[in-house]
Amino acid sequence: MSKRRKSQRTAADTAPRREKVRDIFVPRPFDGLVDEPEWIALRELVPAASAPLRLAPALVEEFGDRSATLATVLPMAAPAITKPDGRVLIGLQRHQQSGDVSRDLAEALLCALRTEPGGQVAVPPLPGPGPRLQDILADGPLDITMHEGFEFWLDPGAGDDPSVQASLERANAAIYPTVRLTAAKAAYWCQVPEKAHVRWVLPEDEDAALDALARLGAAGSLTLGEQTKFAGMFRAHGRLVPVWDLPEETPAADWEDPVAQFAKRYAEALAATDPLDAAGRRARQGLLGRQLTLR
Repeated sequence: MSKRRKSQRTAADTAPRREKVRDIFVPRPFDGLVDEPEWIALRELVPAASAPLRLAPALVEEFGDRSATLATVLPMAAPAITKPDGRVLIGLQRHQQSGDVSRDLAEALLCALRTEPGGQVAVPPLPGPGPRLQDILADGPLDITMHEGFEFWLDPGAGDDPSVQASLERANAAIYPTVRLTAAKAAYWCQVPEKAHVRWVLPEDEDAALDALARLGAAGSLTLGEQTKFAGMFRAHGRLVPVWDLPEETPAADWEDPVAQFAKRYAEALAATDPLDAAGRRARQGLLGRQLTLR
């Protein structure tokens, strides 16, 4: 064996072994949070929104009463940033993630709190075991602010930088109009090229929600009215998200009443306790055949 190869092998043998991080998939990462459907909606449906977060008492004692903000996405899809004044932001939509979104977000927040204000936040792609959002937040309803653009990223005067402005314009150009509806919690209208949608993150367990939708499908009451179509549904973080195709020209406000009426029909179907009949079972199979799963 050559001296070079021998020295390389010796160095490899003496180097500390890196502990392998085991990744575990958690199908309902936001389970236990008061606004679980809204967390899912902000991660999967909404392009630009933010909400303040309250740290748990133990973190306030350790880091002080720092300002923490949840954002749908941050510049370059960063997991977290810290501002010179000590404010921290964490991004729901990011490039690297493990099988437990709640653990990822908690680690991003902790890393930001430990970073010097204004410094670069380093977040591991696989954080390993540790506290989750449910452990480090004082839970409560999310006070969501919808944004038409990503200007909320910037500190005062930062937009004067031509390169920053150009980056912001590119990010804003990718946003499609999205409106948070009041008729149902975690229901959002959005407009994409040539059509519009309503998408609603249902709060119930998947089997119960699917049975209720199947009852409505069998009864022919699964749409939001004329010129609308039930497009299907997807599964996101352990919850069902039905989607409706809508006329492009009808504004978001006009869908408040149809969504409220559907929510009423859905609640009645959800309360039914008798087994699905043959038509209901066929409708259920049809819904399953049009279902996608997001991970």
